Amino acid sequence: MNQLDILIPFALPPAELARDLLRQCQAPALAMLLGRGKAVARQAHDPFSRALPHEHWLARRFGLPPAAQDCSPAAASALMQRLGHAPSAGHWFVLHPAHIHVARDHLVLTDIGQLQLEEDESRRLFDAALPLFTEIGHELVYGDARTWFIRADAWAGLRTSTPSAASGRNVDIWMPEGPGELAWRKLQNEVQMQWFAESLNEQREMRGQKAINSIWIWGGADAGVLAQDIYTERFGLRGWLRAFGQERIDGGAAQLVRGSGHRLLVLDALAEAALAEEWGLWLQHLEHLDRDWLAPLLVSLRAASLESLNLILSGADRSLEVTVTRGALRRFWHKPSLAGLSA
Repeated sequence: MNQLDILIPFALPPAELARDLLRQCQAPALAMLLGRGKAVARQAHDPFSRALPHEHWLARRFGLPPAAQDCSPAAASALMQRLGHAPSAGHWFVLHPAHIHVARDHLVLTDIGQLQLEEDESRRLFDAALPLFTEIGHELVYGDARTWFIRADAWAGLRTSTPSAASGRNVDIWMPEGPGELAWRKLQNEVQMQWFAESLNEQREMRGQKAINSIWIWGGADAGVLAQDIYTERFGLRGWLRAFGQERIDGGAAQLVRGSGHRLLVLDALAEAALAEEWGLWLQHLEHLDRDWLAPLLVSLRAASLESLNLILSGADRSLEVTVTRGALRRFWHKPSLAGLSA
């Protein structure tokens, strides 16, 4: 078996913009794959879900336990293990240093992928916040510059939102709800006040970077809840996606073709532009993905170096799964088309 799953978050633009964007888009390889492939799953998603469609897909695919209704995936324990920690007991959450800014009449969470937080900066912020956690009996663990963890057994059942689901939106409707809600808000406020006095943030702002002025919590899971390792190889698992296995060094499409088995490729280059609603940049990135990844993989599929491609495309409120085989590419009466991206 030589099968490749390709997950492309934010490949489905907002319905109200899709027609105009796709009219301008030059992505012939993607058009061929969509036009000749078979749609095996098309789903609508709640636009106010606490996780995005591709995050739900990954959680299901890797066998994370079903999250409570209206909650982010239970990813904390799996991600801790991938970052070198193996908690033996307790209920854990993922924490991200974050930036929240004031809009006209509400607060907005900035995409954490844009913060450019360095290791030494994160360590300084971690050390400054640590006494606030230990004082109230919560263990705080450092994972990497963007990812920390908190043990909060009494907060099991707290409904949280992934940072991607909340990015660019009014944080009020994405804040945690349930057990520990008030305790979390108090702790978050104390951390914000502690970091307000940090010279580090003044230095960041002088360099044109955003201040790290808050923390974001999500992903509650019991210790020992791990992802199932169902792929022979994984590529592009950046950020919290590392919870789903050890990825191979990214060597481009040629490396994927040389491999074998059932593999996963995550192409997340559209995420930053989509979250920032910069659709001109989104078009550029989509065309680059088409040229650098999909076009050579299409050639490999035609040459039988790959048996099949399974495209998983998602947006903020829907997802589309399309399977393409070598035989399907011979269906010349099916015209290449990007129309599936707007359906």
